[in-house]
Amino acid sequence: MPGGRAVFDVLPQIAAILDGHQDAVLPVPADDVREIARLSDALRPGEPVDDAIALVVATSGTTGVPKGAMLTAAALRASGEATHEHLGGPGSWLLVLPTHHIAGMQVLLRSASVGTEPVVVDVTNGFDPAALPAAVSAMRGPRRYTSLVPTQLIKALGDPGAVEALASLDAVLLGGAATPAPVLARATAAGVTVVRTYGMSETAGGCVYDGIPLAGAEIRIDDGRVLLGGPMLASGYRGLPDHPAFAEPGWFRTDDAGSVVDGVLRISGRLDEAISTGGLTVVPQVVEAALIDHPAVRECAVIGLADPRLGQRVVAVIVADGVAPTLAQLRAHAQLTVDSTAAPRDVFVVDALPLRGPGKVDRAALVARFS
Repeated sequence: MPGGRAVFDVLPQIAAILDGHQDAVLPVPADDVREIARLSDALRPGEPVDDAIALVVATSGTTGVPKGAMLTAAALRASGEATHEHLGGPGSWLLVLPTHHIAGMQVLLRSASVGTEPVVVDVTNGFDPAALPAAVSAMRGPRRYTSLVPTQLIKALGDPGAVEALASLDAVLLGGAATPAPVLARATAAGVTVVRTYGMSETAGGCVYDGIPLAGAEIRIDDGRVLLGGPMLASGYRGLPDHPAFAEPGWFRTDDAGSVVDGVLRISGRLDEAISTGGLTVVPQVVEAALIDHPAVRECAVIGLADPRLGQRVVAVIVADGVAPTLAQLRAHAQLTVDSTAAPRDVFVVDALPLRGPGKVDRAALVARFS
């Protein structure tokens, strides 16, 4: 998949994906040899693909090993139709995400499904919020949408022109990672219509918007684990026919812990990222939520590092907003909402958090760096 305006060269092929009248597409970023090699084991180019599969898209590889989610044309169409229905109707789309990931690919697919041409911002060399005003002004109505990850929104909120441009859109889908509450509050106060999305490659992208499942999507909680179902569900993983995530027909077992309260899904964190410290289990995302509204914390990630006494100790890695807070200040702030066991015992300050996939923090990289 090329970057920038070169993406228009592949739009006819994108439209053909929805028709299901061509061989399966396995998207990788153009001219990125390292990323192509990383994704090859998941996508398995050159091997036969079932005729029903239209798209095999790599997962973000949160655990370090990406997998290839196999999606039918029917699943992709169901996702696009449900998204437009939820947002109030079809519209034009602004592409600000890499297209080899499901969120960026869906911008192209949704555009193709309603016969519109997306406006493209080139993010090959990173996201520049200063490009948003001109790009948004080039979009045609009556409805206009885009899809971002939280790190992009954080950058955009520091640029008044970008904020004004985003506020003029009918919806800004925000997914790929959890959105810090202060960031959401700032965006809402600025007039940006943020729609928080939850989903993954295995569900053709977001299938739960602001905690509410899209038309046809289903949610089930099994012993604290979130399961998702519906017509947008993938048909399994490429080359992994017995993977336990798809063991129950019609359902995908996520690695997320969550609950449904008054019909609204609430995600508390990832089960596979839990920290075992002193015999107790700490969910990193809960601690991050406690830290992120500290006025000197712009971004943060919580990890577990090996500890001879505790097994693992809770560690905060932060991007500071001005003067970095001390460990004592962070612990005191965290303990306003979490137990002292969950409060960080170390803090590291970095210029930026490493990312894997579209906006997800690469916790493995942080563990390797600070171990």
